[in-house]
Amino acid sequence: MDESVKEAFRKDGAVLIKDCLSDSQLAQCYDAFKWDVENPGPYVFRALDGTALQTHIDNSNPLAKPKLDEMVAKMPFGELFAELWGSKHVWYFAEEVFVKEGGKSGRGPWHQDTSVLPWAGRHWGNAWISFQKVPKKNSLEIVRGSHLGIQYDGASFRNPDDPTDPVYGDGTWPRLPAIDKELAADPNAYDVLSWEVEPGDIVALHPHCLHGGAAVDEDFPDRHTLVLRFFGDDATFRPLPESNPRYARNGPLFAEEMAKLDAGDPFRSPVFRQLV
Repeated sequence: MDESVKEAFRKDGAVLIKDCLSDSQLAQCYDAFKWDVENPGPYVFRALDGTALQTHIDNSNPLAKPKLDEMVAKMPFGELFAELWGSKHVWYFAEEVFVKEGGKSGRGPWHQDTSVLPWAGRHWGNAWISFQKVPKKNSLEIVRGSHLGIQYDGASFRNPDDPTDPVYGDGTWPRLPAIDKELAADPNAYDVLSWEVEPGDIVALHPHCLHGGAAVDEDFPDRHTLVLRFFGDDATFRPLPESNPRYARNGPLFAEEMAKLDAGDPFRSPVFRQLV
């Protein structure tokens, strides 16, 4: 891996890695994606159904876990993130799937995954994999360098009229800025990264980055995306605010395992597959 790619991830929080997956590896990922969509887990998200932001989102499906653990172990992600971070070890956390279809799903709100997941440290990475050729205008967008900055309250993803509607609203963290509105008034208000993405490419991003998904439209009506999440040596547990019972302290995913960790502990559990 070129040193410039590692430096870009450290400074920007996100990089495009071209031709990361072979055709057969991509096909395996797509099969896993389609199975997950057809067999949704307990965390499937339906709150925006019937609105302009309707999107199928599912997280950490326990039904898919054995298959995905085995699949990911045979792919290049462990070595890729070990090199990208400079980490001796890499573990696989879980998946997230996004389905936007029919040209009618608006862009996803700006957010940081760390607002609803108890994560801290430098060695976190999401591999954003899309199975269609995604034009830049319909691609994932990231505020450059925001992984090094403020932790904002989360986006609730429940108010299609207000993308900054908070998860907690208790003052622990500042409310999300209205990034889209600010960019509409001043295109230079934020330094936004995005790329045209072809099948086989991945976008690697730190989950503390402010990021959001652009809309599908008539020109690009369908976007199927699988996100695989990884962590390394410098990954620690950071409790979440207690004010929202859904996320209180441990987050909604692997909550039983998270309850065994204290603030600042290395983020580790036998439930997570070690890749390197």
